[in-house]
Amino acid sequence: MAVAAPAFDLVEAKLAAPLTRRGTVAKLDVIGRLRAAKVPCVSIVAPAGYGKTTFLAQWAEVDPRPFAWVSLDGGDDDDAVVFLRYIAAAIHRVEPLPPGVFDALSGPRASAWAMRVPHVAGALAALEGQLVLVLDDLHAVRNPSCMDVVAALVQSIPVGSQIAIASREEPPLPLARWRAQGWMHEVGVSELRLDEREAALLLDAAGLELDASQLSELTGRTEGWPAGLYLAALSLQAGAASPGGTEVFSGTDRFVSEYFRFELLSRLPTVEAQFLKYTSVLDRMSGGLCDAVLETRGSAPMLETLERMNGFVVPLDRRGEWYRYHHLFGQLLRDELERSEPDLVPALNSRAMAWCLANDLTEAAVVYGHAAGEREAIAGLIAALALPLYYDGRMETVEEWLSWFGEDDLPQYPALAVFGAWFRVLTGRPEEAERWLALADGATSAIPLSDGSATIAPWVATLRAHMMGDGVDNALADANLALDQLSSESAWIPVALIARGIAHALLGAIERAAEDFAASIEAGLASGNFDVVFVAQAQLALLAARQGVWSEAGRHARTAQALVEETGLGDYSSSALPHVVSARIALHEGRREDARAALARAHRLRPLLDHGLPWLTIQVGLELIRVHLALADVAAARTILSETERVLERRPDMGSLVEDVRELRERLAATSQPAGAWAMSLTGAELRLLPYLATHLTVPEIATRLFISRNTVKSEAVSIYRKLGASSRSDAIEHAVEVGLLESSVYPPRANLIQNV
Repeated sequence: MAVAAPAFDLVEAKLAAPLTRRGTVAKLDVIGRLRAAKVPCVSIVAPAGYGKTTFLAQWAEVDPRPFAWVSLDGGDDDDAVVFLRYIAAAIHRVEPLPPGVFDALSGPRASAWAMRVPHVAGALAALEGQLVLVLDDLHAVRNPSCMDVVAALVQSIPVGSQIAIASREEPPLPLARWRAQGWMHEVGVSELRLDEREAALLLDAAGLELDASQLSELTGRTEGWPAGLYLAALSLQAGAASPGGTEVFSGTDRFVSEYFRFELLSRLPTVEAQFLKYTSVLDRMSGGLCDAVLETRGSAPMLETLERMNGFVVPLDRRGEWYRYHHLFGQLLRDELERSEPDLVPALNSRAMAWCLANDLTEAAVVYGHAAGEREAIAGLIAALALPLYYDGRMETVEEWLSWFGEDDLPQYPALAVFGAWFRVLTGRPEEAERWLALADGATSAIPLSDGSATIAPWVATLRAHMMGDGVDNALADANLALDQLSSESAWIPVALIARGIAHALLGAIERAAEDFAASIEAGLASGNFDVVFVAQAQLALLAARQGVWSEAGRHARTAQALVEETGLGDYSSSALPHVVSARIALHEGRREDARAALARAHRLRPLLDHGLPWLTIQVGLELIRVHLALADVAAARTILSETERVLERRPDMGSLVEDVRELRERLAATSQPAGAWAMSLTGAELRLLPYLATHLTVPEIATRLFISRNTVKSEAVSIYRKLGASSRSDAIEHAVEVGLLESSVYPPRANLIQNV
């Protein structure tokens, strides 16, 4: 019995294998060869209309292994997190996955390769039973991160199981390497095209009988293309005189479109033809949605009829509620709509957006609104969804939506500019963040803000207070301005409160800082801004530790860390502070192993820290240095001091942190202990590279992913090996797991697949 996957917002239909229709022609000989192939990957590559999905469904019916099915579309291209969630949910329905897999897919992460991909790949490798994981329509996915996921999973599939990919063209995967290693079984056009016998079976199921010469002619003209044969059958049913009308029919787009328009669509009843054409703007169709788009009634019975009569209308559930068009058929319908009535397309999408909003399908509404050109409406929707999606770990989706608005547009939609700036701060792009924030600061838009604030000024001031680009005094002024002007219901209030508390602390106003941190905790709990809450608790722990009140410091540190664990936010950049504060408390209490474990978690987040949030980066750096000095890890302390000083060079006006850095610099200079080489002395850049060494990616591919040169990858890798005492990529990963820089038990076991630098 299938087990329901943890609650992500997934489209149920994409996880269900399609039903095979009566009359489909089974390629049993091809399926038999495929079942006999003991390889981890099956590749089914052919143009549209060759029955790839049908072939997979037929395979699933005769193979005793369970099939975990994911139907992909353009929506999966935006976000590797969503892509992984569908894969994990599909596998989970066959064999339950450990809860940690879904925890790893919740919330923002330091790196997909540090946690998300290894957890899913490791769980796949550890499956007890056999399965076939189907990734249908992989051509719809262009995101390189998603392709990396597929490659990692192929390398992790256990013996006896397989991953089947179906695509219109060869996907950008290491196929040549897999062929050379004997890992692939390939199915292509020659295996999927129909011969005359199979064509006769298909046409007979469609209600057509042709004599031998007609059948031979039609099969020859279509070159056995299943969709072409079916289109011909539909046109003959609709009134075409004979298959001789197919003389211009071939697999090329232009001829297919012309044939479709003149031989099929023009012969259908007007009501049916318009229904097909106008609803082609929809990714998925239901009776209610089609009624809204067509401004009519009775769409549900029409969909049921079309599904029974037309093989190009595909049911997505067993309740007869949701459908989609066969991808080829849908594209032909959209092409015809764009050709014949292009002015109607925005209106149809606008109606779809309105229906989705009324039915709590907000993300779909954003997509339809974009297609409709409803810029102001979708700007408001994106602003409302930005933080929830960020907390859900789907920053890539928000980034894709923000890319629809150019820099010339952003002054009209300043809320989007602020969110774009905030996300850039959190992902290590401070220069871009400053540019986006400047666009918001210069806006004069009168569009109401989602939190009820009168202007964008307090939003901008909140972010400026955190970025501290003009020093601590100005950060305090920005935080005060924000708190004076923010709406009382604004989710930015706890964010502004903690910024003011930090500014007060750095200026020596400890009591005021403690008051602000306490207020930010209360406001953050009320609004669900839990990362603000655990940072404020960590700040209170630091204040107490400075005053020597270690019992109070421990209480705040444990509260902060418990909230990090409870909310699953341990890989936010801001969670580095609770981790390192926990390490300091553990060390004070004599728990050295616990201190090292907490240190390792903080180190994994160092690649996310830079001068975009200077107070956070410097505070984390200082606490790391203090703990490493206490542990006699001088090499690590010196590396972190060097990085911390570079941040201070970019942001020199940082109040009391300047003196703290000077004091630790002097302590290190006076330290006579040998520096040595140790894992925690890895630089931030080396920590960013480390998880990629555990992947299938080659040096050039890693360089592309990290936007650095090949030589930089090689030199950083050599440095990693030296500091970890390793001689190869696989050794480096093993040692990194041992010291906690990578989590244990989440990396797939096929270490021989990791190529050495």
